[in-house]
Amino acid sequence: MQVKDCTFLITGAASGLGAATAERLVAAGGKVVLCDMNNSVVDHAKRLGDRAKACMADITSADEMQQAIDEAVAMGGESGLSGVIHCAGVVSVAKLVDRNGNPADLESYAKTININLIGTFNVMRLAAAAMAKNAPNESGERGVIINTASIAAFDGQVGQCAYSASKAGVVGMSLPAARELSRHAIRVMAIAPGVFETPMMSEIPDEAAQALAAAVPFPKRLGKPGEFAQLAEHIITNPMLNGEVIRLDGGIRMQ
Repeated sequence: MQVKDCTFLITGAASGLGAATAERLVAAGGKVVLCDMNNSVVDHAKRLGDRAKACMADITSADEMQQAIDEAVAMGGESGLSGVIHCAGVVSVAKLVDRNGNPADLESYAKTININLIGTFNVMRLAAAAMAKNAPNESGERGVIINTASIAAFDGQVGQCAYSASKAGVVGMSLPAARELSRHAIRVMAIAPGVFETPMMSEIPDEAAQALAAAVPFPKRLGKPGEFAQLAEHIITNPMLNGEVIRLDGGIRMQ
């Protein structure tokens, strides 16, 4: 699959990984629908020009995501929706038992699972249903889905039960989804980023961010959103990448 003249839906596109991916795909000649709950996504779409359109939607809402999918299909015209890069998600930190002996909040855990895991499933199911209606392209493909996992799915730290479980679920869906959707010529991949320069990272103290950067074997720094976007573009264009999770982490292993 080529990026040029194809249409992609990108969630979490107002900033960070999603925003960088949108920029890269537009630069490569693609068309994008930028989906987010943050209204700054509208400004980002305007900056990208005529090949970009903004859509405010909650990834956990069936109706709102269906509307976003429909807009992407319409933007694609005869080619429809060619791919989804799902970057939307939240980070949460909470110990099972806090320093005062209180148990973790169950509603907070459920919220993280709902957004990161059920939200991913919601986007994936609706996008797959739309792409299954596409005519195969020259290489026989109908579409590609790229989900965002995390190295926390494998190396979860203290306080990351909810976040690690949600991202491990994204990892766990990759292969069965790829196997199922192969009959429709739709590929499913996941990227598991390490520590990256995103708005989520800005929420932690500078000292902690510097320690994380120092823990990366090489390059000894935080990842850049453009590097995530570069991998997403390669996945789109390489038809043999399917049913796999790629760690994008500079070799770091969290402890």
